[in-house]
Amino acid sequence: MSEIIQVGDKVKIYLDSKFGEKEGWYEGVVVRIDPYSKHRGFYWVELSETAQSVLGIRQISVFNPKNIQKNG
Repeated sequence: MSEIIQVGDKVKIYLDSKFGEKEGWYEGVVVRIDPYSKHRGFYWVELSETAQSVLGIRQISVFNPKNIQKNG
């Protein structure tokens, strides 16, 4: 993650093989950031309507910085 991500930013998140056939990139908007340490945090992402219908969830937290990117 080379860019600073803030609340309100449009992002893409990557869900890995733990999500089975739903593995891949999904779009959403950062709605909250919970600090974990000085350099990392949990990014709470409200998923797009398309992602919500595919995954069956509205929000998800992302901790690993390689799994979140600014979108646009």
